[in-house]
Amino acid sequence: MTLISVDAAQTELLSAVRPTVSERVPLAEAGGRVLAVDLKARRTQPPVPISSMDGYAVSAASSGDVWLRVIGEAAAGHAFDGDVRAGEAVRIFTGAPLPTGTDCVVMQEDAERDQDRVRFKIQPVSGRYVRARGMDFSEGDVGLAAGVRLGFGTLGLVAAMNHGSVPVHRRPRVALIASGDELVPPGSVPQPHQIVASSSVALAHLIAQAGGVPLDLGIAPDDLGMLRRHIRLAIDGGADVVVVIGGASVGDHDYTRAALEAEGAAIGFWKVAMRPGKPLMHGRLGQAEVLGLPGNPVSTLVCGVLFLVPLIRALLGCGDVLPETVPAVLEEALGANDLRREYLRGRATAKGGQLLVTPFARQDSSLMRTMALANALVIRPEYAPPMAAGEIVEIIRLERD
Repeated sequence: MTLISVDAAQTELLSAVRPTVSERVPLAEAGGRVLAVDLKARRTQPPVPISSMDGYAVSAASSGDVWLRVIGEAAAGHAFDGDVRAGEAVRIFTGAPLPTGTDCVVMQEDAERDQDRVRFKIQPVSGRYVRARGMDFSEGDVGLAAGVRLGFGTLGLVAAMNHGSVPVHRRPRVALIASGDELVPPGSVPQPHQIVASSSVALAHLIAQAGGVPLDLGIAPDDLGMLRRHIRLAIDGGADVVVVIGGASVGDHDYTRAALEAEGAAIGFWKVAMRPGKPLMHGRLGQAEVLGLPGNPVSTLVCGVLFLVPLIRALLGCGDVLPETVPAVLEEALGANDLRREYLRGRATAKGGQLLVTPFARQDSSLMRTMALANALVIRPEYAPPMAAGEIVEIIRLERD
């Protein structure tokens, strides 16, 4: 099968994805969720003109050097009940509504108080230190668009717009199946011919960070029937995405494609022109997306960043789903690249207003230690020429815990 480019594979993967259905959740449980609809304000904020300073509420028509009579006070949550006429002022505090008959606030630092009288060192100016009605938003305004992931700032806005619950997309359920006779769970006592299954643990965290719900279905041995049973368990459990780790290559014990097709999956692409991650496979099984990931742990996680996370974000209805790339200054020379796009693990640091990046010398796809140390993937395009230190490369910043 001809290798498909990374760009074409991502396009094919995401082209037919439809967001999950929406559900309404309490605001206290909405952190990290993605809005399913545009959210409109249910009130005007502020609902009336509000003071932004401690001082005195007056009419700008008042003369600054004339003594005014202080007829009361207004505090946040306690409005002054009355009208302010010429020659009068009201003591006011931050957050309090402006009394009728006033249109500005003079700061207390600019005021001279003598019992129930006050005069000012400056001339009052209409609108000064006043938060106008609707300054933040008005009832009916779209405060947040569908596809926004709710963080601390956006949650605060949702609350201010007077929503106690919000419609969000259901979190995609992502089933993880590790495949291979050589695998044992973490915490086991592996034999010399066995390895500890690390990819499922790492992918589960990546899935949760992206907004999905990981469903770890354990380890399937290199047996076609057993792998098919794991895949059926995932589908019967309502998985939106089925991920099989390992067995996606062409060896005698690689059963991922055969098992998926035997269960009725239609395979879209298999083998991508990238390093690491070439044996990546994608298809559909009923309503579920299926991904066959390479067995080497670094290959698994790089494919997770480039394909699984964007897929989850698309299912959540997010806008920009592909990983963002940023320029960085290369600190070490790189040789020429071949027909496969390369993603090199490295460390990015900010120095002197620049972002610098150093790829690790060892890039073997089995080395999890370098994956743990990496905070960036350095992108080497297909057929890229040699690069000297000091040249600009594009990198993907990896999320850190």
